[in-house]
Amino acid sequence: MQIYLPIAEMPISVMLILAMSAAVGFISGMFGIGGGFLMTPLLIFLGIPPAVAVATETAQIAASSMTGALTYWRRRQLDFKLGGFLVAGGLAGTALGVLAFNAIRRAGQLEAVITISFLSLFMVIGGLMLFESLRSVMMARAGKPVRLQRAGQHPAWLKLPWRVRFHRSRLYASAIPILGFAAIVGFIGAVLGIGGGFIMVPALLYLFRVPTQVVVGTSLFQILITMTAATIFHAASNQSVDIVLAVLLIVGGVVGAQFGARAGRNLKGEMFRVLLALLLLGVGLRFATEAVVKPEEPFSITIQGTRL
Repeated sequence: MQIYLPIAEMPISVMLILAMSAAVGFISGMFGIGGGFLMTPLLIFLGIPPAVAVATETAQIAASSMTGALTYWRRRQLDFKLGGFLVAGGLAGTALGVLAFNAIRRAGQLEAVITISFLSLFMVIGGLMLFESLRSVMMARAGKPVRLQRAGQHPAWLKLPWRVRFHRSRLYASAIPILGFAAIVGFIGAVLGIGGGFIMVPALLYLFRVPTQVVVGTSLFQILITMTAATIFHAASNQSVDIVLAVLLIVGGVVGAQFGARAGRNLKGEMFRVLLALLLLGVGLRFATEAVVKPEEPFSITIQGTRL
């Protein structure tokens, strides 16, 4: 069964969109990464205009993140205090990101920016995560203790002024880098139509040393607020949110996120990081293939008839 998308101006299979959004929602709930880094490219691959795909996907990310965040909140695996600082910085970055999105779209460079950005982010972050996680796994199997950060020991950039103690995350650090980092993630999320969790989760794990069991819920909470704001900003500023597509994505994503959150609690910390790294590298390789492989038809001519 197909349905017509009024903003994208094209028909789409209902079952295909529901199945894709459910699968992405499952991944979102398991890893706490929003899922937009998968769904936005998939929508573009289906032929939906990049501007519509980016803007509409923010609504699905918000809905999937809400169900996942509620699940982790019930388990007491969500740090609201840390999440509040991440939201404050993320909202500022999101507003700037929407402005940049509109400027890039007007310049006609949106698709190129999205492709290059996805490729760079996924390959770099995924590669670093895979190296670090595999090193930890091999050290554990060899019986060598993995060096953990002791309480009170932080990098110099976390010792800046305005230090705050986050008890649930066992973190005592300056709020300045936390706010600045969240603003960067919010900016990237608004421009690319992603929740930014694939950046937020590794950063909380490796840079801020937040426990794995708290990272996912806190990341989902931040994604929920910032992506809700991004949806509103996109709808108000460029009218590119397709409500029909958004509803289909939300329905599938909400269902998938519930099952993903349940599956995620059975993953050990090391395996969690390995799987997330492989997922990021896989998407990065997909974009690399699209960027370097020559299309079968580099040029095409279509003749559109006019109604009299």
